[in-house]
Amino acid sequence: MSIHLFHGDTHFDFVGKRRLGYLVSAILMLLSLVAVLLNGGLRYGVDFAGGAAVQLQFASPVDDEAIKNAFSGMNLPGLAVQRYGEDGRDYLVRFSPPSGMTGESIREGVLSALQSAFAGNTAVIQRLEMVGPKVGADLRNAALEALYYAILLITVYISGRFEHRWMIAAIMAAALGGAMYVTGLSGLGMAPRVCAALLLTLVLCWKLRLNFALGAIVGLLHDVLVTVGLLTLLGKEFDLNIIAALLTLVGYSLNDTIIVYDRIRENLVRQSTKTPPALGALINQSVNQTLGRTIMTSFTTLLATVSLLVLGGGAIHDFALTMTIGVFVGTFSTIFVSAPILLAFGDTERYLMVRTESYERPGEHGVV
Repeated sequence: MSIHLFHGDTHFDFVGKRRLGYLVSAILMLLSLVAVLLNGGLRYGVDFAGGAAVQLQFASPVDDEAIKNAFSGMNLPGLAVQRYGEDGRDYLVRFSPPSGMTGESIREGVLSALQSAFAGNTAVIQRLEMVGPKVGADLRNAALEALYYAILLITVYISGRFEHRWMIAAIMAAALGGAMYVTGLSGLGMAPRVCAALLLTLVLCWKLRLNFALGAIVGLLHDVLVTVGLLTLLGKEFDLNIIAALLTLVGYSLNDTIIVYDRIRENLVRQSTKTPPALGALINQSVNQTLGRTIMTSFTTLLATVSLLVLGGGAIHDFALTMTIGVFVGTFSTIFVSAPILLAFGDTERYLMVRTESYERPGEHGVV
């Protein structure tokens, strides 16, 4: 027995409300940028900034300040204590270890300090990680580069899949990848290189009329930027878990966008070139036709991410939180950003040129 979220066709005017959607998106992105700037940039975790992270679990609840006082005699620069859960037993302690301190000496020193400060309240080290500052910087650069190349490859796929322009998209991607490599030899930092490359990618997609790719990239950048801004407002430190979640979010959001784009293309190739409908009406029809699938996919994904968030423990808490936020943001952008923004890049006649070899117009050889 199948489950239908909507009985019959829906006729919500998403395209008619697109300006409201753009306004909400613009406000969210602006707030995200302001949050990052007011925070002095992103807060990097041990993975990217270097240092040590110790995950502790106590037999009985303890207070944050009591843990800080317990380590007062160890001379740990940048000491930060973060509690997980609601019972007050799980904590993550981060600090920059003094020079010459090894993982084993940190373990012994932490346990000794806790035993002296919390006699009778046993503490267990569940996880201990150490990352040097050079390794952290390399990981940070690699994460930024991975995000950019993921978006660049998505550009090639979207352009080939929906506009049959594999060659021009591949040449553009190769040129941008080469530019990234050459600028890297100059010693320019990874962050400005990635920002400049992203801007250039958007400009080239506009000039080359890779409209579906441009719409998808705008939606992905929206999702990543808003999610990063909300995580910054929540005071989260960016580590490999969050980067992994952002890359997963890019894939999830892209999948949702491709479903809508595929329906737009299917509806386009069924139209007569003599009396084509308004592009806005066709996009609105396509979004409504895929609305049930979009909502059900988002709902089932949220069931998994919220379960991980509540029951997964501290090790994957930030990953689950990032995914939970991203599912909401990605669903919103698919409906109100990635699809309606195609209106800004052309009219119906322009998009009727987008054909596939497996589709023909009704009335031509009897194939639909």
